[in-house]
Amino acid sequence: MKKARKRIPDLRSEAEERAFWGAAERDSTEYIDWGKARVARFPNIKLSTQAISLRLPASLLERIKLEANRRDVPYQSLIKVWLAEKVANPAAKRFVGSDDRHGNVARHTKRLLRERFRGK
Repeated sequence: MKKARKRIPDLRSEAEERAFWGAAERDSTEYIDWGKARVARFPNIKLSTQAISLRLPASLLERIKLEANRRDVPYQSLIKVWLAEKVANPAAKRFVGSDDRHGNVARHTKRLLRERFRGK
């Protein structure tokens, strides 16, 4: 027997929609039959990006450019791929993570980064 679904209310803004679906007591299965869901692909959606300024030692940037040239890819794209891989890797989070105080990089991480970029 099919379960009757609740009607999704008319929401006037994205903020209202976000608040509606983000409510802790809200269960989306009361509104949507997820058994009928299909995987959707949106190949033409452009991801939002933000330009940043990042200072790197010249020798490191040169090594990155050489590696990108060897792989025949733009060096900025290679940096983005490497960063995405590092963030997705749980082991990397332990290295780049912070200590118990919010926003403070762990002392051992600072030491490792200093040694890495000073060539020790």
